Amino acid sequence: QVQLVQSGGGLVQPGGSLRLSCAASGFTFSSYAMEWYRQSPGKEREYVAFITAAPFITNYAAAVKGRFTISRDNAANTVYLQMNNLKSEDTAVYYCSARRIGSTVIDYWGQGTQVTVSS
Repeated sequence: QVQLVQSGGGLVQPGGSLRLSCAASGFTFSSYAMEWYRQSPGKEREYVAFITAAPFITNYAAAVKGRFTISRDNAANTVYLQMNNLKSEDTAVYYCSARRIGSTVIDYWGQGTQVTVSS
């Protein structure tokens, strides 16, 4: 069965760091671009970052550029989001997703993990 299992969320102070993980199974991970989105209560889902299957090109939303880093380990079927210099406005539920190469839609979603940035 297809699964995207997320971990690494939690509470962190402003200026702190957190690393999210998303472990994939049930599909050919290396054939999918991986993405991160986030959503706060009452707001629409917001794009955060993506990384392609090959040649591993990355892209970031302006709000997180320079602070967040997306990476992937194809051998481990895992995508990561390293979040540094966190701000209160980064507070949200973070979701990883998988998009098959050539697809215009997202194929799979993780369950989400809460990130709270507060002093």
